[in-house]
Amino acid sequence: MRFYEALDLVPSLALDSDDLKRRFYERSRQWHPDRFSQAGKEAQETALQRSAVLNDAFRTLRDPVKRAEYFLEENGIVAAKAPPPELLEEVFELNMALEELRDGDESARPRLMDAQKRFLEMRKEIDEGLDELFGAYDDSKNPPLLSEIRRALDRRRYVSNLVSEVQKELSRRN
Repeated sequence: MRFYEALDLVPSLALDSDDLKRRFYERSRQWHPDRFSQAGKEAQETALQRSAVLNDAFRTLRDPVKRAEYFLEENGIVAAKAPPPELLEEVFELNMALEELRDGDESARPRLMDAQKRFLEMRKEIDEGLDELFGAYDDSKNPPLLSEIRRALDRRRYVSNLVSEVQKELSRRN
């Protein structure tokens, strides 16, 4: 796991953000391209490459969702393409309300606002559950937990897309 290695971290889902920052800044100073301006071309290129990896690693690992996506991908667990089945009915109702609003039916606005509130709460609950799952996996290294995390991340991604779509439509109509 290249990003964890770049920051000399043990691959895990839960990280201490202060420790992550400290490691990032230490290694950034160590590999900053300006420190290699008088070095040979090969050393300069190495510094540029390591700086780029450090920046990518920090951007990815500091965000719990991006970190989990990266961790799962590195472990060969890919995202689902289909929406979570338990959300299909809500998505159908949401799409109907979105279409009504797009067609000028303002009576759909309160339903969309309620849906937005529900989806934001749902995402918050998913995030809280993910925090628990991250800790549980890091403590146990139990592979079935990775599948559970994958399902939660898939659900979170889908709910986040719904929130974005509702926000976009509601703001367009104000």
